[in-house]
Amino acid sequence: MTKQIQGRSRRAYLAGVGSAAAIGFAGCLGGDGDSDGVTVAYMPIFPDLQYYVMESEGYFGEIDAEINGQEFDDGPAIVQASASGDIDIAMFGIVPSMTVIDRGIRAKVTAANIKEPMAILADEELQALWDDHGSDAFEVWEDDHGERFTFGTFPQGSVPDMLLRYWLQQEGVDAESDVDITEINGASAVFQAIANEEVDGASIMEPVPTRVAQEGFDIQTFRTSAEIMPGQPAAVTLMTDEIREEPVAADFIRQHVRATEFIDANPDETAQIVESGIGMPADQARQALDGPLANFVTDPREIESGTAIFSQFAHENGQIDEELSTEQIFDYSIYDGL
Repeated sequence: MTKQIQGRSRRAYLAGVGSAAAIGFAGCLGGDGDSDGVTVAYMPIFPDLQYYVMESEGYFGEIDAEINGQEFDDGPAIVQASASGDIDIAMFGIVPSMTVIDRGIRAKVTAANIKEPMAILADEELQALWDDHGSDAFEVWEDDHGERFTFGTFPQGSVPDMLLRYWLQQEGVDAESDVDITEINGASAVFQAIANEEVDGASIMEPVPTRVAQEGFDIQTFRTSAEIMPGQPAAVTLMTDEIREEPVAADFIRQHVRATEFIDANPDETAQIVESGIGMPADQARQALDGPLANFVTDPREIESGTAIFSQFAHENGQIDEELSTEQIFDYSIYDGL
């Protein structure tokens, strides 16, 4: 389910060679107390770009701990690893982060990675129907095609799924009876489903919106998450209580800020990092970085309002047992303390 990564590129490793502090710190952290250094879970997705920048640019070498990166395919796998005490810091979706907290695991969100990074994609025929019929366009589509409109997105409880269901609800559309929602694992698989005409629309982050635009498919961006929910949360940085009490927490967030600033100031170099780290071709990554979905941030307050909406919606839909308050979810002190 997971693939172990060495945690540092050659460049980052060289930056950290000779750090006595890192050697002394190794072994005193980790969810089970026996891990060498700090285990950081992340996913190979655009909204986790700060991780790849920190690795590529040697920022991990500025942290007084050995950073052991562990790549996961999806959020539920990180939740499971967190429950086992194997993760110190996790860079993944706000909804699975809430799941971790809701399960009683002592952790809080200390940084946002990105805000408003999603898009609702829809067949251009539906978009034209929407101009005349509004949300009744789904009913007209079913009458014309003999089957319901099908969205493809990540599994239920993920951020793309949650945004899609929230948008449908706001438009008065029943996600269970008015449309079909197909669960798909991975952005590349969502893109392939679009390319193969297996779905009529999607809720997804980059690189899919840019790729479908370049390919000229009938399915194109219909709504951005900024239009649906200003301040919409997505990937965040979650830290265990044990790590938040250590100096490494501030070190990590400080480098996170550097990575966010690097992305904003160096789009050409960042595009190369996206290609080598995530696999999105650099030319597509460069276009995506100029697009409306590349809103990289660190300040957790940037996503506070959207997180409150997601918490309510996640509770109503059974993703979490308790509707979590922003105080239960966030720890602002580390970012503010910088």
